[in-house]
Amino acid sequence: MAHDTWYRVDNVAKVFLASANDRDTRSFRMTCTLKEEIEEEALSQAVLLAAKERPQYQVTILRGVFWHYMEQIDDLPVVEKENERPCPMLIDSKTFGKLHYKVTYFNNRINLDFFHAIADGNGAIEFLNLIVYHYLKIKHPKNIPDLAMTSGASEAALSQDDFSHYFSKKPAGFKKKKLRRAYHLKGSRLPYNQLQFFEVHMKVDDLLKKAHEAEVSLTSYVAARLMMSIYKDMPVIKRIQPVTISMPVNLRNYYPSSTSRNFFNSVTVSHTFKNTDTFESVAKEFNKDLKAELTPEAVEARMYDYEKLEKFFFIRVFPLFIKNPVVNMVTRKQTKQVTAVVSNLGRLAVPEELSEFIDSYCAYCSTSSMFVVLNTYKDEFIMGISSAYKSTQVLRDFIKGLSDEGLEITLYSTEVSD
Repeated sequence: MAHDTWYRVDNVAKVFLASANDRDTRSFRMTCTLKEEIEEEALSQAVLLAAKERPQYQVTILRGVFWHYMEQIDDLPVVEKENERPCPMLIDSKTFGKLHYKVTYFNNRINLDFFHAIADGNGAIEFLNLIVYHYLKIKHPKNIPDLAMTSGASEAALSQDDFSHYFSKKPAGFKKKKLRRAYHLKGSRLPYNQLQFFEVHMKVDDLLKKAHEAEVSLTSYVAARLMMSIYKDMPVIKRIQPVTISMPVNLRNYYPSSTSRNFFNSVTVSHTFKNTDTFESVAKEFNKDLKAELTPEAVEARMYDYEKLEKFFFIRVFPLFIKNPVVNMVTRKQTKQVTAVVSNLGRLAVPEELSEFIDSYCAYCSTSSMFVVLNTYKDEFIMGISSAYKSTQVLRDFIKGLSDEGLEITLYSTEVSD
């Protein structure tokens, strides 16, 4: 069957396509843990039903002369028992002409791995919840009524490149801060392009109480704790370098967007430590800097930075084999300005009829350093942490810092090969 439906990739996707490698595959994983064992046949049926509702993800990425593009294909997603690491490579010669997402399961957990060029966390959560809804409806038809699980947006709105749609001229008078080369975690990386994955559970009310006592947001509290742990592990000679946390921002909070594709950019909060710093002082400064980065003017200025990649004529005219190395080089330079990434997906919620069957959610992202994904579901606060390093010292200090505050913590981790 021939298709005449194709999509241009957005500018964030272009960065992911140019920079994906065996360790940092530019993939992320969303998981949903149910209160029952997963049945493969029912999950396969559920995935096919969800796929029909989201044709935007039933695409393969192909190379054009000047840019990559997405083309709809007839490939059907195949559900398998989990047999490889989270966030696997989903854009290479093995996946050419195929879908760039995978659904797997293990015990009572459903995993959705996405190549980041196809969607961001917001789109992936909605797609995962569609799968969970159809799965539970198949398994428990008497308990699950017909529910509206999507926004009801048109296919055109869901497929729209909203970076391009909301692009405007650079805001007059806005000065972008200059970032220095940031401190990078020390120690040997894991062999064979492996990553370590950790899952941390806490009670959200206990954590919120601590954040309120520190007079900062929950995100700032957690990110400042991570900063302090990194600082503690820094060699003294390196302490002149800033610790810089990058944080993705959902642009749907700023623009009336219904797209199921990527629509986010990133803010950075940087701190060069002094001997007089305390956790309280660092957390308050982090909170203040983060608020400044989230003003509409700052967000609009970053929209300009993303879109100028395509708008500038001298970039557009170069063929892809020249563009990709240039984009990769720019991305590597930006990576040197970041120590770690913290992404907060916020409070996740589903209709009450589904929630009684769902235990928790978690998310991970591939990384060349350390990446922490936060989410809240019901009364739990959950962190999915990925690390490219053998040493777990920073993570141990991070967890200890939270535990020393009286927070009750449950920690799970994956095993890696030697």
